[in-house]
Amino acid sequence: MPHAPTAHRPGPVVATLALAGVTAAVMQTLVTPLLADLPRILDTTPSNAAWVVTATLLVAGVCVPITGRLGDMLGKRRVLLACAVPLIVGSVVCALAGSVVPMIVGRGLQGIGMGMIPLGIALLRDVLPAEKLSSSIALVSASMGIGGGIGLPVAAAVAQYGSWRMLFWGAAVLAAAVAVMILTLVPDVPASARGQRFDAVGALGLAVGLVSLLLAVSKGADWGWGSATTLGLFATAAVSLAAWGLFEWRTREPLVDLRTTARPRVLLTNLASLFIGFGMYASMLIVPQLLQYPEATGFGLGQSMLAAGLWMLPGGLMMMVVSPLGGKLTTARGPKVTLISGALVLAAGYVVSLLLAGTAWGLMIGMMVMNSGVALAYGAMPALIMSAVPLHETGAANGFNALMRSLGTSVGAAVIGVVLAQMTTTMGGYTFTSENGFRTGLVIGCALALVSAAVATFIPAPRDTGRAVEATAADDTPSAALDAKG
Repeated sequence: MPHAPTAHRPGPVVATLALAGVTAAVMQTLVTPLLADLPRILDTTPSNAAWVVTATLLVAGVCVPITGRLGDMLGKRRVLLACAVPLIVGSVVCALAGSVVPMIVGRGLQGIGMGMIPLGIALLRDVLPAEKLSSSIALVSASMGIGGGIGLPVAAAVAQYGSWRMLFWGAAVLAAAVAVMILTLVPDVPASARGQRFDAVGALGLAVGLVSLLLAVSKGADWGWGSATTLGLFATAAVSLAAWGLFEWRTREPLVDLRTTARPRVLLTNLASLFIGFGMYASMLIVPQLLQYPEATGFGLGQSMLAAGLWMLPGGLMMMVVSPLGGKLTTARGPKVTLISGALVLAAGYVVSLLLAGTAWGLMIGMMVMNSGVALAYGAMPALIMSAVPLHETGAANGFNALMRSLGTSVGAAVIGVVLAQMTTTMGGYTFTSENGFRTGLVIGCALALVSAAVATFIPAPRDTGRAVEATAADDTPSAALDAKG
């Protein structure tokens, strides 16, 4: 029988897990202010320097579902602590790096720590009372956007006025502080899938498929979408993931239980997550460029990296404000309503940005609306997932949902990148993205947010028959509160 939620003060636990999520998210935006200078800093080519970003993406994509499964098997608190170690070590390696190879290694180690966010969300189901669950899930889930929104201007300020190495030393200290908080404030609860075997074959198959897919998506524009390398990677991904899916379906204790994932409530939530990830990242790619493009272009606003980050900061803060409201909406109306509302608010933010794109204030307001929608949607997704999976699969199921969001952002980056690269104009002998290119990217982001809302409308409410099956693994758990509403 599953254990009952642990009796303790929920505030410190939620604060710790939210800070862990913010820390993991900060690692992703940490190098953004350095991108233009990385070839000089590391004495390498721009293409090699790009691996500083790609390495984190690849490692996180592979490790997030694996750490989720390990959390179910070994205990989520233990694996959270384990995730903090590569965050600390990776940050130190980057801080000491003098060339591109150790920097890439350090960034890869930081990618392992991305599993903190879905693990923290899954742990909430184990330790919180029902009345605290929805709002806490919303806050911890939104921590990724909060970390990105706050981390960008802070990183820009440090990079502009101090040494770039301080960024990584600061990240190491922050990760170490989070590890101490997890050790002292987060309760240790029995592993929900203790005694089950780890699916090493499934982990290897998923790693091959995901690395091939993410490499093709993230580097296809550089290598050429029709090149042998890109097409070969897409083919490898298709074959590997198909074989992985067949193996997972037949194995007794899989890395990801595809029977659970195939349930309409889980499947449609993951599909909506894919489109939300795409819709969110389109704005993150376009708005900073509009803010920083020279005013001589006729549509750029001529802001510095630091100023652009500060204009975007209120958007990150809005996620912190809106996420508890999303939790209350989930408690009152159910996570499906919250997800649909979030997708529609995200689409409305794109409309605002399209109408007010000529001013920094307009883009700031648009980002505030968009991030409010992301906060609502990100808080609803784990609630929907956890209301449809048994307790011993919450870590793996949340890890897989986080992977869907990550795939959405990766595909979004590739698609928007192609649009911006193809829709160009020439002025003074320079070719750059046209205003119509940026507007087209915003329209695509809006359209994908509406697609996500449409998909979410088909998410079925929990059925009595489904609850009967889930009761063996989920009775007396806080997820019953989530399961009571569609």
